[in-house]
Amino acid sequence: MSDQNHAPTSRSKPPPPGEEEAGAVLKLGEFEDVDTLTLSEASLVINALMAKRRKDRKDRNETDVLNKTLAYLDSFSRFKQKENVEAVERLLSAHKELTKFERAHIGSLCCDSADECKTLIPSIADKISDEDLQELLDEMGKLIST
Repeated sequence: MSDQNHAPTSRSKPPPPGEEEAGAVLKLGEFEDVDTLTLSEASLVINALMAKRRKDRKDRNETDVLNKTLAYLDSFSRFKQKENVEAVERLLSAHKELTKFERAHIGSLCCDSADECKTLIPSIADKISDEDLQELLDEMGKLIST
């Protein structure tokens, strides 16, 4: 038998995770105070930009990634009309006890109950009462596009 040198069979160790974490305590690192959009807001912004580019005949930059992003936003944006997106933003902005990140997630997830929302966004657990959160979710629910 010959003695052959084989490459190691174990996988290399994955790189350590960054400082960012969206758990019970938010650790957003360099993104701490960055403005955050809901999926509906992102859809409005990108679609408005694309409409302007098409109007100006500058639509050469439509990539497959951009088209897939627009399709994703179209599928998962819960608020389709601009007036409703703005109304949701006003509702969310009234809750200064929540970070921009948390408000954007509440606006994107559109949970049915305060319990579900606090489970999916654990950092809001001690920031807003179940009653206030449920009231916010109910008001947002009235604006959801079908």
